[in-house]
Amino acid sequence: MATALITHPECLEHVTPPGHPEQVARLDAVLSALDGLDLVRVPAPFAADDDLLRAHPKSHVSAIRQSAPDSGWTSLDADTHMSVGSLGAALRAAGANVKAVDMVLAGDVQNAFAAVRPPGHHAERETPMGFCLFGSVAIAAKHALDHHGLSRVAIVDFDVHHGNGTQDLVESDPRILFCSTHQMPLYPGTGHAHETGAYNNVLNVPLPGGAGSAIFKQAITEQVLPMLKRFKPELLLTSAGFDAHSADPLAGMDLSENDFAWVTHQLCDIADEYCGGRVVSTLEGGYDLGALATSAKAHVEVLMERGQ
Repeated sequence: MATALITHPECLEHVTPPGHPEQVARLDAVLSALDGLDLVRVPAPFAADDDLLRAHPKSHVSAIRQSAPDSGWTSLDADTHMSVGSLGAALRAAGANVKAVDMVLAGDVQNAFAAVRPPGHHAERETPMGFCLFGSVAIAAKHALDHHGLSRVAIVDFDVHHGNGTQDLVESDPRILFCSTHQMPLYPGTGHAHETGAYNNVLNVPLPGGAGSAIFKQAITEQVLPMLKRFKPELLLTSAGFDAHSADPLAGMDLSENDFAWVTHQLCDIADEYCGGRVVSTLEGGYDLGALATSAKAHVEVLMERGQ
């Protein structure tokens, strides 16, 4: 078995305004860090409308398409912008996640990492926000359930920001478990522990600013892993944001690449026990280029080790 890397050059054509933290250089840094690793490299396809519509209403998909500019930028909110290449990049990002699910469930690879942008976990059903246009990981989860006939899919989000969009897209679906660790208070202001979903299928573990390895590992060990074991997922999806790193400029947690490697091992243990080792991971945040590169590489190297 092996690990797939799914990406596409069009994800570099989503150009944000000067000074914006979610910049082209982020994906360049990740891909450079992964260069030379023995990965099954697969081009990301466009997401089909059927897959987008599993998570978003037609009005949202149409609005995003219509917002794509012919030149310059369109601002969807103060943080979220579209350039000429943004629609193609967002469709590739969602499509990469769907393709990863297809490959893992077909047994072509043991696990997969979608190195894509824009990220997706802040995009709500009808609201693009937080740099995100489509809820890529939620789209992948619903594809696994509806297209492949799975019964239970889990999503673990360890980005430093709460995945409000993913929660919005999955909290009313009892087939999906969503677990998130995130700094609080911090953008977008959601993710309180009392937000548990319509079927007790949401677990939010807010962490204080300054939280480091010990607090993060305690949260994963005492809350996230037991919840996953109770749910017994058939596929594990990961929203891999690396902005809880101590060097990240947009947050205030104190993790290192070693912590991201550790949590990847823990999640792979769960996958080995319940999912036949099947893991699909997608890139979310991470805004210090050096920390992003080393953290993403540490994450993928664990996937490779566990996928052998």
